[in-house]
Amino acid sequence: MTILCGSGCAGAHDELLALGERLKAPMVHALRGKEHVEWENPYDVGMTGLLGFSSGYYAMLDCDVLLMLGTDFPYRQFYPHGKGVRIAQVDIRPENIGRRAAVDLAVVGDVRATLRVLLPILEEQLDDTHLTLAQRHYAKARKQLDELARGSPGKHLIHPQQVAKAISDRAADDAVFTCDVGLPTVWAARYLSMNGRRRLIGSFWHGSMANAMAQAIGAQAGCPGRQVISLSGDGGFSMLMGDFLNLAQLKLPVKVVVFNNGALGFIELEQKGTGFLDFGTELNNPNFAAMAEAVGIRGIRLEDPAGVEDGIAAAFAHDDPVLIDAVVNRTELAMPPSINIDGERLLSLHGEGDHEWSR
Repeated sequence: MTILCGSGCAGAHDELLALGERLKAPMVHALRGKEHVEWENPYDVGMTGLLGFSSGYYAMLDCDVLLMLGTDFPYRQFYPHGKGVRIAQVDIRPENIGRRAAVDLAVVGDVRATLRVLLPILEEQLDDTHLTLAQRHYAKARKQLDELARGSPGKHLIHPQQVAKAISDRAADDAVFTCDVGLPTVWAARYLSMNGRRRLIGSFWHGSMANAMAQAIGAQAGCPGRQVISLSGDGGFSMLMGDFLNLAQLKLPVKVVVFNNGALGFIELEQKGTGFLDFGTELNNPNFAAMAEAVGIRGIRLEDPAGVEDGIAAAFAHDDPVLIDAVVNRTELAMPPSINIDGERLLSLHGEGDHEWSR
């Protein structure tokens, strides 16, 4: 069995851990389940989908039973599709039941309340083979991702993964993160570490561009005592550049990190992934840090991997708003070379060829 967890698992962390122990089942989280599921959870084996990575994908692919908890994960090609696979779904919204995949058992109810009733009557499973293999695969995939987040001093191409991990490592324990759609969401999903107190906010349902800074302004105004960090794309930031003035006008200490790769990066990858030459994606950006200084906000420009850690530390130590202009590698591969799905042969992110336990 594999468990797929979504945002409906909010407040049910203890019950999830008890369920994982009872069933010896790996847990895969959807993006909106990340902040509620992955922290201090030995059963979590990562995220699935185009933004996720291989361990989450294969943990779902290789199960004979899938238990969906509070999720409306929409991408049907990532659900198990072998013969004999059974699916059970728990959701408080009845209209979500069976919407993405045919289910064998439907339960309408709150995830936490349902698990509290269910746990006492579940028989403990003794065979942990599936869980152990999924955990091993996750450790390997996580190691590969972390290796991509290491910078090499003196080389002028900064990996965006290094920036995202440094943000996560140095952010406050109760930080509020916002992320633009596209590549900033990818880096947030893979590198921001949740702990039950941090929040991750984005346009995860609608995919509206340029959401991160606007959401950060609202979050900072609503929670003046918390650290708020916007992971903005250069395209998204440019769309609402005028709103950046609000940080100085309202004296909101938001830290805006611009992943400056000179392109609408995710669109460019999608174009290439579907066999098209990239068109209309290149951005001729100004020096965003200098622009910030011109309007009275501190600007820090990162152009060398050696300066990433110190630059982010300096920004977070500053009491007022800061813009970090991180000039990152435009050609960083963040999704499979092809987004076409071919059954069990899908090459999931950062997992090409390492599926040691496929059926």
